[in-house]
Amino acid sequence: MSRTTRTRRVRRRVGLTAGAVLAATAVVVPAPAHAEAVTDYAITLDPGARGAAIDDTMYGVFFEDINRAADGGLYAELVQNRSFEYSTADNGSYTPLTSWAVDGTAQVLNDTGRLNDRNRNYLSLGAGSTVTNSGYNTGVRVEQGKRYDFSVWARAEAGSTLTVALRDAAGPLATARQVAVSGGWRKYTATFTATRTSSRGRLAVTSSGAAALDMVSLFPRDTYKGQANGLRKDLAEKIEALHPGFVRFPGGCLVNTGSMQDYSEASGWQRKRSYQWKDTIGPVEQRATNANFWGYNQSYGLGYYEYFRLSEDIGAMPLPVVPALVTGCGQNRAVTDDALLKRHIQDTLDLIEFANGPATSTWGRKRAEMGHPKPFHLTHIEVGNEENLPQEFFARFQQFRAAVEARHPEITVISNSGPDDTGTVFDTAWKLNREAGVDMVDEHYYNSPQWFLQNNDRYDSYDRNGPKVFLGEYASQGNAFENALSEAAFMTGLERNADVVKLASYAPLLANEDYVQWRPDLIWFNNHASWNSANYEVQKLFMTNVGDRVVPSTATGTPDVSAPITGAVGLSTWATSAAYDDVKVTAADGTTLLSDDFSGDASKWTHSGAGSWSVQDGAYVQTDAAAENTLVTAGDPAWHDYDLNVKATKKSGKEGFLVAFGVKDTGNYYWWNLGGWNNTQSAVEQAVNGGKSTLLSKAGSIETGRTYDLQVKVRGRQVSLYVDGTLWDSFTDDKQAEPFRQVVTEDERTGDLIVKVVNAQPTAARTAIDLGRDDVSSRARVTTLAADPGDVNTESDTPVTPVTSTFSGVAEKFSYTFPANSVTFLRIRQD
Repeated sequence: MSRTTRTRRVRRRVGLTAGAVLAATAVVVPAPAHAEAVTDYAITLDPGARGAAIDDTMYGVFFEDINRAADGGLYAELVQNRSFEYSTADNGSYTPLTSWAVDGTAQVLNDTGRLNDRNRNYLSLGAGSTVTNSGYNTGVRVEQGKRYDFSVWARAEAGSTLTVALRDAAGPLATARQVAVSGGWRKYTATFTATRTSSRGRLAVTSSGAAALDMVSLFPRDTYKGQANGLRKDLAEKIEALHPGFVRFPGGCLVNTGSMQDYSEASGWQRKRSYQWKDTIGPVEQRATNANFWGYNQSYGLGYYEYFRLSEDIGAMPLPVVPALVTGCGQNRAVTDDALLKRHIQDTLDLIEFANGPATSTWGRKRAEMGHPKPFHLTHIEVGNEENLPQEFFARFQQFRAAVEARHPEITVISNSGPDDTGTVFDTAWKLNREAGVDMVDEHYYNSPQWFLQNNDRYDSYDRNGPKVFLGEYASQGNAFENALSEAAFMTGLERNADVVKLASYAPLLANEDYVQWRPDLIWFNNHASWNSANYEVQKLFMTNVGDRVVPSTATGTPDVSAPITGAVGLSTWATSAAYDDVKVTAADGTTLLSDDFSGDASKWTHSGAGSWSVQDGAYVQTDAAAENTLVTAGDPAWHDYDLNVKATKKSGKEGFLVAFGVKDTGNYYWWNLGGWNNTQSAVEQAVNGGKSTLLSKAGSIETGRTYDLQVKVRGRQVSLYVDGTLWDSFTDDKQAEPFRQVVTEDERTGDLIVKVVNAQPTAARTAIDLGRDDVSSRARVTTLAADPGDVNTESDTPVTPVTSTFSGVAEKFSYTFPANSVTFLRIRQD
């Protein structure tokens, strides 16, 4: 039995609230205002069969500090760059005074006068001078009548008075405070009560005499649960409202990138390090600073203690991720320093003691000193994240696993399968994990909505006796309702396979709208508001209506209307300069559809992407080695069953070639990506409405200066690809993007059947439902998400919002019409 099996905790549920009562007819939901096309379906339950049990921890959240999710986000600190540690190591545009304005004389020093060795910089402020902080987004946000706690570490051997003010362009936002400073380093505090509401505030500190400042801080008193060094209340409450079963943290690429050394004099105070938990605990003024992989600074004010505390506060299982000493996210290096590996293994054992050890233990005592003498009940820990070197990763993973299991057999150690849902790395990683009997494997993928509709059955064929699956990161590449619909359809497959898929979390969780590195994201915010994405509404609906066991059911499908792959052809590059020549497209009957040797101009081609294309020496050349997605196309979107031949030569840059086929427009095409991912692998990708999915991939690279003879042979929906006359690979894209998906679960506490139906198409789904039993209530509580596929929730407009109602036509056999483009949950009481 996997160590993931344990006593069930009490699952909190929101439930489906009753609303307006609908007429008790055999048909259904309110009639649309206009005639609406419908498609007929049937759902049949088998109440005598026993489906998979669903763990209370099935759905969770993944927190990574991306898009300013921590500083400027969930971490409630209102001052940016509070300790003057910003550096070009974080971002090329940063200085130690980023986000600060100086009136008078001030300089940031790094010398023996500092506050402590791990807080290297401090501000030397001249007499009569002022520094002003601009906060995040448009400024420091304050609300009328609310209290704000100011603190600063300061020293002034000759004495000084600090005048601290909150103001915006219209004037003061609170009564200024004065703080007398004398002697060596000491922490000083003051409290403000805002007299006006503003999102454009500034915090100003003026010193009457010469003074040194560090850790200039302003927190709202009203943090989540009123905690000191706390969390922004609205964001934490949105996370809590999901009722997540677990919190995976802190990454992500933060964990498996950068130096694996510590922050010390011995290592040269390295500023680009992997996320290491010991850097992030203890007094905030003693926590190390670090560059964030996503291009900014990490203060570590939000650290491991705060992650554990959040998990406990929301009733979720903490699931930390530690470095495996193999970098990923494009870096792809394996650390060979055995002493360093052993140190990280010991750090992992120390982490378990910090979380679970008694307050008398070395690391349990540190937890107790931070205010939590009781353990945090850690049960799972993950080693590594998306490593692209599976052999090197797994050799190190096994050492972590052996050490943890020897000391803590109660802890589940989670491995991973790399950054993609398929391909050589994925297959190798899974083979290694299966052979070693690993308990659980983390899978990650970000694909198009079509991929999610096509792959509802992904886990149907997984080995029931092999490692369990942790789907630690997934999303459908957008925040429109069509993305959320496809994810909902996929989630019905996750639940149906709950005996294999034990944990699942959408990613990323948070995005500050003014600091975005990654889309899509679950919760969006700025310095004064936050709002739920359409994806959030789907996640919340599933997470608060999980059920305890799957009730086996079947459903009819949508008629298959697949046709041959059709489309024009194209050429492109990605961060690479390349030359193409002798392009020829031939129909299956031998008719020439296109022939271009570029002996003249390039008039047959349409440039729709970035980059710079020109005809040079009888070839079509893209010369900008930094440009991405430089697509040019030629031909007829109605072409099908053809051969595409082209000669390609890489001239310079990071990657290789992109040869497109089946091109309908700039958002819908296939392309053969040769030498992608920093020239480490090749793949066929499909773009649907701008979202790409990988259909197949293989390791490999492209040589600079070598000419490759490439051929793409399209027949119906089968595609064969050749390099220099040798078959590279082939695939058949004939999987139906089924828009109608369902799963049924049973809530053991309430006795409810929960019928969950996704209708991701522009027609209503008139559905005959056979519950297989007559001991059911005639009423169902209904929650519906329905919107236009392109609808996106914003701060000012939330078209994707759940609507609750009551349906009074439930019987052993009844009909219900599910609206077009909708997710509908019916909770039916069993008598």
